Amino acid sequence: MSKANKLYILWTNADPVTSDKMVMMYGINSRLYGWWEEVTILIWGATARLAAGNEGIQERIKQALQAGVRVVACKGCSDQLAVSDKLEEMGVEVAYIGEDLTRILKDNERLLTI
Repeated sequence: MSKANKLYILWTNADPVTSDKMVMMYGINSRLYGWWEEVTILIWGATARLAAGNEGIQERIKQALQAGVRVVACKGCSDQLAVSDKLEEMGVEVAYIGEDLTRILKDNERLLTI
């Protein structure tokens, strides 16, 4: 798959409305309507706590996963916020992603930061 058809969404804004009405809405619809062949949402910082503790956001993550969106949480953040286990139970990949983010940036891949 070409890099032009892959989108990464770096989700750092822990506002529930922004999370639902931008991150999840766009990520899910991007896969359902074929706007992007591959979509990855990167959970970083306070969004890890929001995702682990907000039932509405948990449902949206479930919908995203069912639509084929890859959802990955920063392990450093989620460990520090004590939510790694909960995120993994939800089907979210939990991994150290600092190097991955650096590669995405250096390779000029498609990155949307929210």
